[in-house]
Amino acid sequence: MHATGARDGLRPGGRGEMRPYSKSLIVSMKNLLSPLFIATALASNLVVAETNVPPAREAIEWCDIWISHANETNLPRVLLIGDSIARDYYAEVEKRLAGKAFVARLATSRFVADPVLLKEIELVLNQERFDVVLFNNGMHGWQHSEEEYQKGFPKLIKTIWARAPKAKLICATTTPLRDGKDITYDTKAKYSDERIAARNAIVAEIVAARKIPIVDLNAVVRGHPEYHSDNVHFNGQGSQILAAQVSEAVEQLLPR
Repeated sequence: MHATGARDGLRPGGRGEMRPYSKSLIVSMKNLLSPLFIATALASNLVVAETNVPPAREAIEWCDIWISHANETNLPRVLLIGDSIARDYYAEVEKRLAGKAFVARLATSRFVADPVLLKEIELVLNQERFDVVLFNNGMHGWQHSEEEYQKGFPKLIKTIWARAPKAKLICATTTPLRDGKDITYDTKAKYSDERIAARNAIVAEIVAARKIPIVDLNAVVRGHPEYHSDNVHFNGQGSQILAAQVSEAVEQLLPR
């Protein structure tokens, strides 16, 4: 994971005496609450789920945070929340918005119903102020039902609003598959364009009720298998097309 990110008391001593905590120990205790420690904990799956039954997870869970120009404040700031597809088109979006905004990314494998996803979002939004947040979640967690997806998605929006109340939000639809369907290698769960369409329909209803605009990335690449590098991901041409859609949608929301 890439993240650019006690008080004095007594402790038991020998022979029944009580001695003050050392300053080094107090510093160590403070470090347990630092963003870097939290980020490491997330990457190592050390964050305890906030439910009694943890969500089913994939064999490998990952998170990639990238915040460029973190020490500059002269341009608006944009955050892209998504998965490896967003990570692929990120560089082109940053290029297209150069001189207009600083673009950061939070790419993650976490399914929308996984409370760790919300912790990852909080981690990023607690460190920087963002003017625009574009978010997507839908290409992971196929071992979970669409009912779970529908229940979890509003919590994602609520978390963003809570940590970035002044940011303008925009939602991106989940992109289609090259071959239309497949089975995940680790969970053996089936996924398909039909399930993606069902998830996109759920998202459309949720964001419409909250008056959040949506950019339809699914539509611009659907029916074009030549844009794919594999069943899920896109080649350079496909990523450029997605980046163009994202950049145009984000630019319309940038503060003037």
